[in-house]
This record gives sequence, structure tokens and C-alpha cells, in this order.
Amino acid sequence: MERRSLLGATAGALVLGGLAQGTAAAAPSDGDEGLVTSFNVISDIQGDLADFAQALKDIRATNPRGSGLAVAGDITPRGYDFEYAEVQKVLDQGPKPREVAWAIGNHEFYVPKYSDPNTLAQSTWPNGTTEDSLFRSFHRFAKRSTIYAETTFGGIPVLTLGTERYMKYHDNSLWDEVWISDAQFRWLEDRLQYWARRRKPVMVITHHPLPNTVSGTRSKIYLSDYLQPDRLLGLLGRHRDVFLFSGHTHWDLNLSDWYVRRTVPGTANLDGFSVINTGAVQTGFADNGQGGEVTVPGRFNQGLQVDVHRDRVVIRARDFATGTWMKRITVPLSTRI
Repeated sequence: MERRSLLGATAGALVLGGLAQGTAAAAPSDGDEGLVTSFNVISDIQGDLADFAQALKDIRATNPRGSGLAVAGDITPRGYDFEYAEVQKVLDQGPKPREVAWAIGNHEFYVPKYSDPNTLAQSTWPNGTTEDSLFRSFHRFAKRSTIYAETTFGGIPVLTLGTERYMKYHDNSLWDEVWISDAQFRWLEDRLQYWARRRKPVMVITHHPLPNTVSGTRSKIYLSDYLQPDRLLGLLGRHRDVFLFSGHTHWDLNLSDWYVRRTVPGTANLDGFSVINTGAVQTGFADNGQGGEVTVPGRFNQGLQVDVHRDRVVIRARDFATGTWMKRITVPLSTRI
């Protein structure tokens, strides 16, 4: 659904990440003992190429041996091919991560709102733009043929998920809701089981947040992002060592519920799995106290560094604009890698 602007458009218990409280002076390392790999996560570039470039520079300076960068959707402001090309140009100018895992976001589907790049024309949606063309643009940019995909950062599995339909084409009462096929669900179940047998933590990257998880997701704004939330929660909730990174909200990483443990009844996993807000590169938001949101003042450019050790995962929130660490959470792994 839309929110903020024309472009912006469950069962289970929740455990807040109280241990995640930190300060801007948080130490840049948790010790290298047993370090397997380190990578970064950002989201919601949305045309803010200057802040994207700054984030890349900061990531190289703070994590020069990082094994990859995951981008949790809203790569572009609207999904035009020239907008993808602009992102690629900044990436190529560097410093470029060793590998990038791209997830699709709702802003990748906003071309149909325009009759041309300079003319908003929502009354004549989809303005001749086909759903297939939007997916083809993402596939060309991400250099793959599916929305969901698997890669590894330093031997640690990274799974990207996303909608396989832009629902406005299928139901005029809907907009940005996430629809996942049976094939994607089967693939996700298979990969989670595969890596659990190999005693590896799994990093899952998706744009839209699951309801009743991280900051903002208890608000009605985000409760209906997924058309099949219980099925997805049921798969993720079986595994203690799953880490789900979601964007979309742009909610400030200074908030106490930037990290949570989500438990899902019926999964036999009473410890739940980890869910982490990715912040945003472009514009920050926070609770306005009335069930909505308010813009965070000043320059906003936030993301994460994830350090995977043999017995734990350390996640740090980073302010790329000020070059400071914001918070840190250490999550013990249920099995040693």
C-alpha cells in the first residue's frame, strides 16, 4: 500500500532486543577470535545516490575485508532502466563490494505510475507498462532470472526473497503487497533445511518487514505487507539460527526494537529467530505517537555490519552520515560453525 507520498505508496510472540541498546561510541570490533566472515546490509537507496556513495566509502573504511553487501530492496526510486544504470554507475565507481546480493522492493514497480519519467499519471495507471517488463528490468540489473536467489558471503548462506507479482496488476484493490509462489516457499524450506543440517546460520534478505517484528511493524501501516505472512513465519520460525533482515519502513536504527527475537507457535522453536531492521539510505522515519510516522530530521543514512563468528553473530548499526557506530547486539548461535 502507498504511504508518505505518491512514490511511497499473526500469530506469535515477540521478544524485544533489549540487549541491543548501545552508544555511538560502540567498539568497532568484538574481537576476531573465531571470525568466519563479515558483511554489510543496507536498503532503500531510492535515488539517493550521494548517500549511497557515502555508504560504500564508509563500508570500505570500516570493513575493508568484508565479503559482501546485501541490499534489501528499493534499489531505485521507480524502477526505470536508467535508474538502475545510475545505481550501477555509483557501484562501479566504488569502492565496490566483493559481491552484492540484491532483493527487490516495491519502488522497483513504480514506473506504471508515470506516462514518462517526468509526468506522474496515476489516473491512467499502468500507462502502457507491463508487469513482465518491470521484472525483466530487475533481472537484468541483478544478473539473474529469478526473484529469489542464494549466494554466500565468506561461506555463509545469504537468501534473498521477494514478491513475484505486483499485485495491482492482479487485484485493483491492492498495491505493494507481497505475493510468494509455492515454488519460492518450497525453495526456501529446502535451503533452510539444507543449511541447518550443515550447522550454518542463514542470512535472509527481504524488503518488506513481517508483522509484529521490528520497529514500526505493529502499526497498521505495515501489518498487511505480506499476503501469506503465517506461511513465511512458519518456515523461518523453525530455525534458531535464521537472521531476517528487512527494510521498507526507513525506521531509525536508534529505536529500541531495531532487533527482535520472533517466536512462532507450533514450530517447536521456543527461542525464535532473529529479525533486524536495516534502517535506510534515503530518509528516516520514526513513530509520530498517533499510529503514523514522522520524518527524522537532519541527514539520514544508516545500515548494518554483520560479523559471523563460529559461536555468535555480532550485528552493529552504523550511521554512515556521521561515521559513527550506533548500537550492537551479540546473538549466540545454537550450534558452533
